[in-house]
Amino acid sequence: MRTPRTRRGRRPAGLTAGLLAAALALTACAQGGSADTGGGATSDAADPDEPVTIRWSWWGSDTRHTLTQEVIDLFEQKNPTITVVPDYTDWGSYFDKLSVSVAGGDAPDVITQEERYLADYAAKGVLADLSALDVDTSKIDDTILQSGTIDDAVYGIATGVNVYSVVADPQAFADAGVEMPDDTTWTWEDYVEIANEITEKSGGAVYGAQDYGFNEPGFSILARQHDQSLYDEDGALGFEPELLAQWWQHSLDMQAAGGQPEAAKTVEVDAGGPEQSLVGTNTGAMAWFWSNQLTALANASGRPLQLLRVPGESQFDRTGMYFKPAMYYSVSSRSEHPEAAAKLVDFLLNDPEAGAILLSDRGLPANTEVRAAVTEKFADTDKQAAEFLSSLEDEIVDGPVVPPVGAGQVTEIVKRLNAEVLFGRMTPQQAAEQFVQEVEAAIS
Repeated sequence: MRTPRTRRGRRPAGLTAGLLAAALALTACAQGGSADTGGGATSDAADPDEPVTIRWSWWGSDTRHTLTQEVIDLFEQKNPTITVVPDYTDWGSYFDKLSVSVAGGDAPDVITQEERYLADYAAKGVLADLSALDVDTSKIDDTILQSGTIDDAVYGIATGVNVYSVVADPQAFADAGVEMPDDTTWTWEDYVEIANEITEKSGGAVYGAQDYGFNEPGFSILARQHDQSLYDEDGALGFEPELLAQWWQHSLDMQAAGGQPEAAKTVEVDAGGPEQSLVGTNTGAMAWFWSNQLTALANASGRPLQLLRVPGESQFDRTGMYFKPAMYYSVSSRSEHPEAAAKLVDFLLNDPEAGAILLSDRGLPANTEVRAAVTEKFADTDKQAAEFLSSLEDEIVDGPVVPPVGAGQVTEIVKRLNAEVLFGRMTPQQAAEQFVQEVEAAIS
């Protein structure tokens, strides 16, 4: 195992993280440093009937912007003394824009956050501790709350949840004459054997599986099954390199036996997203995706698809799957109106009318009662995903820690090294050791 290190002082990744680091440094200077921030917001004026204006930032598509304006209108109707100013952009420029706002001492009051950057902002005192504000979290699963908690302070609350899972095409199984697996008992070895069998029995017309190695959440689940973790509580790597090598070896075994495509096709398919995936194009029986991608996959395939637990959940001493926040609601620690900001966050999380507007736009509602109340309004695929998440509630024991500062680089690292393994330019063990070296440098 790696020697634990504190989260403070890690290098952010790429242009966005570089801007973020500069912004946070400027903010610390402008506000007298981070030592006196305490993660707590300033107090509202004493008069709760005094009109106030707050700003809410988010990223997304035009559809999300329209839905969000609808929910803002509803909130203002119910809270006539609070005006909410929308502050939105696309994903590609969101964090650059946010970092500039923070640097200028003009952070939004309610900030939409993403898990890879939550620790960056929290470490510099930019975010308030939501547990000290009036936000009801009693209907949100503890593992979901844990995902936005650092050193016992809640810096983000999940807007909604999804889960990394195996998406299967029952028709592809039936056409190949292979039974669908029992996902409550299947092992990693079963997964490899089933994938190979489907390709063989279909005469190569359909691949048994799409490669999973480009996305580290799959390995995170395997590590958790072995009572290890991608990152530990101190923000260091928490797994043995041999386990990562085993994860890549399973993929190589499928490639060698035909259970998944050759390397060149695998890279091409991965770049195409859900619509060009093997399952999405009726050329594969299984693929790993987040549950909120089921609608896009089903629309692309034109077939009913099924969500399955990942292999190995009953194979080891504990389960590894976890509920992942789609994104987070955070409140600025320097908001002039933290009570109003908290009231908006509470409304977004807990008001069934708000849930009926947003539905699954920001993930399936984190509040389980709101989720149940609006389920009938979901599309069929979202209903299936909601039922799947409900079936996991007694099996998921906890969630991963918040990724450390610098974790934004891991996506590129794992994609590159996975390709090296698939093309035979590195062995799984070599790639695992290289992964450890590069990620340790990124988060140190």
